[in-house]
Amino acid sequence: MPLSATIESLPDRVSVVTLTGSMTLGSSLKMVDAQVQQALAGGVTALVFDLTGVDYSDSAGLGLLVYTQGLMQEKGGQFRLCGLSPRVLSLLEMTRTNTFLSIDPAREESLAALRLQ
Repeated sequence: MPLSATIESLPDRVSVVTLTGSMTLGSSLKMVDAQVQQALAGGVTALVFDLTGVDYSDSAGLGLLVYTQGLMQEKGGQFRLCGLSPRVLSLLEMTRTNTFLSIDPAREESLAALRLQ
C-alpha cells in the first residue's frame, strides 16, 4: 500500500504527521518528506510521527526517520515517534536506531512528553 501522510497543526508550533501504508523507497516517501519539510519551513518546532497505520518500513523509510530526527535536532526542536507496529519496532531495534529516536506507545504519550520538555 502506498504511503500517505496527513499533517495536523496543533498549538505551540507542534505538528502530528499521521502516516499510513508502507514506508518504502519511492515517490510516496519523497512526497511525505516534502510535506514534512514544508511544515518545518512554516515554523514547526515539535514533530510527532504517528506510525499506527504503517505496516512496514525498509531502509529508505528508516532513513526518513533518522533524517527528520537530525533536522529537528539542528533546529533545536523535538521529534517523537508513536504507534509503532511490532514489525517496525523490530527494525528500529535491529538497527539500534531505537537508542536515539524517542518512541512512545501512543500519540497522547508523545504529546504529553513534548509538554514536559
